[in-house]
Amino acid sequence: PAETAAPSISVATPEVKDITLTKDYPGYLSSELTVNLVARVNGYLRTSHLVAGSKVKKGELIFVIEPDTYQDNVTQAEAALKTSKAQLDYARSNYERMKEAAKSGAVSQIQVLQSKSDVATSLAAVSNAEAALNTARTNLSYCTVRAPFNGTISRNLADAGSYINGSVQPVTLATVYKDDHLYSYFNVADNQWLAMLLQQGDSIPKQVNVSLGKDGILNYPAQLDYLSPNVDLNTGTLNIRARLDNPKGILKSGLYVSITLPYGKQKNAILIPDASIGTDQLGKYVYVVNDSDIVHYRHIETGQLIGDSLRQIKQGLSPQERYVTKALMKVRNGMRINPVQ
Repeated sequence: PAETAAPSISVATPEVKDITLTKDYPGYLSSELTVNLVARVNGYLRTSHLVAGSKVKKGELIFVIEPDTYQDNVTQAEAALKTSKAQLDYARSNYERMKEAAKSGAVSQIQVLQSKSDVATSLAAVSNAEAALNTARTNLSYCTVRAPFNGTISRNLADAGSYINGSVQPVTLATVYKDDHLYSYFNVADNQWLAMLLQQGDSIPKQVNVSLGKDGILNYPAQLDYLSPNVDLNTGTLNIRARLDNPKGILKSGLYVSITLPYGKQKNAILIPDASIGTDQLGKYVYVVNDSDIVHYRHIETGQLIGDSLRQIKQGLSPQERYVTKALMKVRNGMRINPVQ
């Protein structure tokens, strides 16, 4: 029979270039600031200016709890303070008269001491009245709940007209999130951190990449700004935080993300398309083509994915060797092919 012609198979040599070594870690996003707006006094929730999910400005009025009782308390405290000051003025004047009268023997020394004691008592009464007025004014200020910073507000957790019992335990009315900047928290195993230090020393890059969505389609640059001072003994991990900008408010607190942390560089790395690598029970493999155009199966050790398609080859393939780029199902070990470069 006529000899069967060798099939034409696409082959190539690896690409060699310098790469940045990275490691991916799962993490989550958290707002830079998260504050619960709470009621700290009792009363009916008279007014709610909240628009759920809207942006709020620092100092913007959000809730008003009926202030009538607390305004009356302020008025009473102001009156009590005026009374105490008037009594203090009288006590001081009386004390001065007693001292003058004592010089001529018109009054006894005991009466002088009594008038001096009245001045001290009046001073204490004024201090108590000032403290009571400050407390009354503070309670009155709690009747208006304002945004503590620029951010996004949640839905209201209490409706206008509801009775709020905030003096027993603070009642959360809504939550404000400062989301123009976000934090991404993730954990690195202690042995991985030590390996990074051995690779890079104390110059680990501060710039990382935060990705989310299907196949990490959304990417955001972030800056490392916090490293836990200790390793968690329960998990053996080090907690790290990265800060990223969120000017349009697209990202939300609580989203799960992937953080790509660069930890070193490798010169003259061997790279081939990820699609050219097969997988079997022994692991990863490629078909290598020798100088006689014979295909040989070879097990390889792979590294990280570079870009969207190239895979780092750690062991098993040299830069000068040819490999089968596609149609892996059409070739077998020991087969002669017609290589198409």
